[in-house]
Amino acid sequence: MREGARPRGQRRGLPCRGWRAKASGSQDLIPFRRSGERPIAAFRFIHTADIHLDSPLKSLALRDPALAELVGDATRHAFTRIVDLCLEEQVDALLIAGDLYDGDQTSMKTARFIGAAFKRLTDAGVRVFLIRGNHDNLSRITREMTLPDGVKLFGGRAGVETIERSGGRTIAVHGLSFSEAEAPDSLLPKYRPPAADALNIGLMHTSLGGSPGHSTYAPVSLAALQASGFRYWALGHIHKRSVAEGATTVVMPGMPQGRDINEAGRKSVTLVTVADDGSFDLEERPVGSAVFVRAEVDLAGVGEWSVLARRIAQSAVSAAAAAAGGRSIVRLSLRGATPLAWRIRRDLELLKAEIEREAGAGEGLLIEKLETSCGVGAPDAPEVGPLAELERIMAEQVLPSDGFRHAAAELGEALVRQLPHELRGLLGDDDAATAQAVALLAEEGGADILARLRADQPGDAG
Repeated sequence: MREGARPRGQRRGLPCRGWRAKASGSQDLIPFRRSGERPIAAFRFIHTADIHLDSPLKSLALRDPALAELVGDATRHAFTRIVDLCLEEQVDALLIAGDLYDGDQTSMKTARFIGAAFKRLTDAGVRVFLIRGNHDNLSRITREMTLPDGVKLFGGRAGVETIERSGGRTIAVHGLSFSEAEAPDSLLPKYRPPAADALNIGLMHTSLGGSPGHSTYAPVSLAALQASGFRYWALGHIHKRSVAEGATTVVMPGMPQGRDINEAGRKSVTLVTVADDGSFDLEERPVGSAVFVRAEVDLAGVGEWSVLARRIAQSAVSAAAAAAGGRSIVRLSLRGATPLAWRIRRDLELLKAEIEREAGAGEGLLIEKLETSCGVGAPDAPEVGPLAELERIMAEQVLPSDGFRHAAAELGEALVRQLPHELRGLLGDDDAATAQAVALLAEEGGADILARLRADQPGDAG
């Protein structure tokens, strides 16, 4: 034991599990807590995944370099906070279920950062168990990083590490890393059988049965995991938290720090306390330093620019307060019929600056982007005139035409070829995604042109 450390059975602030009969009158017993006491011979660990250290930020890097730097640093802040939490809670282990870092990194600064963080843990007697996922499998850091004693990186063959505990139940931690970038088949058959006379915990990077926005990797059913004989499956890959409890507890912790608006909402890790009887206590612990937030603002009937800016700013402040997750990075979607619709679209960046001033944006609140679907009139009162006819022609004849789509695709390909390598996925990773992204850009560009034409007409409300 390190100097000054508490024995494992003397951690402060740990809850205790006792037993009581079910309310139905059954003699079956279920666990409960006695506040302020600790479980007998508890084993505690933090489970996380998909940290994506130093992940390249595609859209933010182009639109707002300062914001991209903030979010890029946020993944490191989150990982540091995870290490801090391990030490504060005096856990026995940290489990990382893949994608600790991201992509084919060229700098070894990431490796040195990880190594220093792991050393803080192992110096404090905290074991680290990790597997490679589909992202960190690709990185040369995987081949070159030297890990301190006390850190177990499972390889491409299934392995198991046992933790013998004085006065407590033996823990067996199983793991299997991706040996290739792709894993089209289930990895479950490759895992070793549960160790006898031990509580078995499995680490796996998997898409389970599939999830929107996530590629299929090592697919496996929840039922198969629950029938495996393991007591806990520590999963990774899907960035949204989910928990399935039962004879086998299956946890997807989600990512600890969002990187863009598609990863909005509070992110966290899972603190797990395992009593020696095998019962589990799960706690969601937020660790991110920034949270992405979406908010809608109804501007129907607003005809004065200052009132409009103030209403949007108030919505941004309210959304940030509701998120309660450190710095709030807010995307605002504007909707409703207003005579200022065309000026909003024409002067969107100017409006964004005004909102930031009105909301007091700065350290705690950042406006990531404004989106607008505002129109001048209600849907049952369609606009008439030359510009309305031009809009109809663009929507019905130009944008859907084969000639336009072909020309736009060629332009998109030319643009992608000129981008730095790390940004080439900005318009999608395949032909279909690129075509969809280019079509959306064309639609938005047409709307911007029409907005400028309308806003410049005499008598415009702006």
